[in-house]
Amino acid sequence: MFTLRWVDDAAATYSGLRNAAETARLNREKKKVKKASKQEGLFKQVMKCLDLLGTNPRHPGLHTHEYDSLAHPYDPRQKVFEAYAQNNTPGAYRVFWCYGPEQKEITVIAITARCT
Repeated sequence: MFTLRWVDDAAATYSGLRNAAETARLNREKKKVKKASKQEGLFKQVMKCLDLLGTNPRHPGLHTHEYDSLAHPYDPRQKVFEAYAQNNTPGAYRVFWCYGPEQKEITVIAITARCT
């Protein structure tokens, strides 16, 4: 098990996704619609990705691989990784992360949509 740490931008993005999903859920319940909205589905997928990262960063469903375009926030010689929150979706969301700064910690650097 890993403890998740957050870079401020990633925490803000996560909070924004959570708030959008909560607002969408409240509106859906007010209108008595059963089907979840896109915002709710996206937040659920991002949450699942983060849960998997915390338990097993090498989980096959994450498609984790090294990512070279972001700098490691603690040690520039260390690797940054990309994990898939979504796949086969236009503008699919990705979670960028690294190990550290302490043992058994993962730092979430960014949560963002893939540019298409």
